[in-house]
Amino acid sequence: MATMHYLFFGILSVAILVLSRFGNTAVADKKRSGSYAELRSTSSDLERDNDPSVKRYSSSGIRARIVDFAVKDIGVREATGNNDGSRVEEYLAYVGMGKGYAWCAAFASWCYGKAGLAAPRNPWSPALFPVARRYTAQQIGQGSVRQADLFAIYSSSLQRINHVGIVRKKKDNWIVTVEGNVGNQVLSKRRPASTIHAFSNWLD
Repeated sequence: MATMHYLFFGILSVAILVLSRFGNTAVADKKRSGSYAELRSTSSDLERDNDPSVKRYSSSGIRARIVDFAVKDIGVREATGNNDGSRVEEYLAYVGMGKGYAWCAAFASWCYGKAGLAAPRNPWSPALFPVARRYTAQQIGQGSVRQADLFAIYSSSLQRINHVGIVRKKKDNWIVTVEGNVGNQVLSKRRPASTIHAFSNWLD
């Protein structure tokens, strides 16, 4: 009788061991499946947040939007040649100024604002080129300047930056621009890179 008792518990133990092994396999498979789903989700989040190519795409997208807003306003003119007119005054109002003020920096700021960016937002062109935002000569030489960066023109008589515009594209030793307050209007120009005093990057 004792032998039967031990035999019964021996068979029961084996059965429990076998069942638990299958059960653990099923659980392991489920966990594996679950972790795969989590990994896919995590991977997707990593791609959105940390993947450099996604950042480049995102950065490229916002840069294109800034330039698109600028290009759409090519041809906007002052009403009387005195820094006035409804669109010009809209640019100036964006930076807290009224009609009659120079508006190149206001236009550049407005384009960034239309693309959903809070900065830069300043009516004074030198303020759009703080040292922390400027490209170094080495970076410029390496071709770091990109679409939607800002360029500055220096006035020797004023001894300061007195004009700013948006880089539409850069190729070789030239840049194509969109800029406001040139000939009383918004226009696109082709400028030699050698005439540019500074470039600034507000996007990276």
